[in-house]
Amino acid sequence: MTAAAPRARPARTRGARRGERWWAYAFVAPPIVGFLVFGLWPMAASLYLSLTRYDVLTPPRWVGLDNYARLFTRDPFVAKTAWNTLAYLAGVPLGMATSLALALALNQGLRGERPLRWLFFLPSICSLVALSLVWGWVYHADYGLLNDALRSLGVARPPRWLEEPRWVKPALVAMGIWATAGQNMVLFLAALQGVPRHLLEAAELDGASAWQRFRHVTFPAISPTTFFVAVTGVIGAMQNFDQVYVMTRGGPEYASATYMLYLYQSGFQYYRMGYASAMAWALAAATALFTWLQFRASRRWVRHG
Repeated sequence: MTAAAPRARPARTRGARRGERWWAYAFVAPPIVGFLVFGLWPMAASLYLSLTRYDVLTPPRWVGLDNYARLFTRDPFVAKTAWNTLAYLAGVPLGMATSLALALALNQGLRGERPLRWLFFLPSICSLVALSLVWGWVYHADYGLLNDALRSLGVARPPRWLEEPRWVKPALVAMGIWATAGQNMVLFLAALQGVPRHLLEAAELDGASAWQRFRHVTFPAISPTTFFVAVTGVIGAMQNFDQVYVMTRGGPEYASATYMLYLYQSGFQYYRMGYASAMAWALAAATALFTWLQFRASRRWVRHG
């Protein structure tokens, strides 16, 4: 007795296939339209405005590359704010080291770790504007919490953190590290829990010290996460605006002003929209360059798989 041949499935009609195709177009259309309207079109308009002199009140006037020439050769505030931004970039590795140290400490399986994880992560879910207002009070020279603590320890004249050029950048960097440490800590914790235990145990049996196990086993395993944190940290530092705007407005003497703050002032305070657009494209190019350099360097130390 021979088995019955399987019944052939009826071919889908052309109309059914056409209907599925239109449903696919319907699902894909919203993000594409959103990008074209709210992404690509503003970018194209900004590129055009960067080649004009535009003050919002009068029509744009074509000036070619004059805005870029002024940006790179005739505006001293660009160099000053760019240097300040690079100083904030120095806080990125410090923040990464802080986050990794917290993750290593909270990955030991001890009691009470869960509340500490929530406590360290709490600043990451708060508004940066609100955090900046709170830290503005902490850093206040006369009645701030930090200076009150220093006076109680015997410091007669503690620094005026947000009013002295030599102290304002370290103060802002320290606050930035505190605000972002919890978020990066969670990423490092997830990466640490994926480190192969058998490799750590084998290294320990071979007599490797704690530092050697971290250097040769743990760090290579978490290097993709470390790379991600580094890239996003650099991009965030180059776009630093809210914190500086709320806490110092760029003072004192422009010592804390970032490139992004000067871009905002150029466009929305001085109404030099064409010049601000040129600044924005220069910032985009610098960000792309830093990101590309990080990707190039990652080939030497990031281990995948």
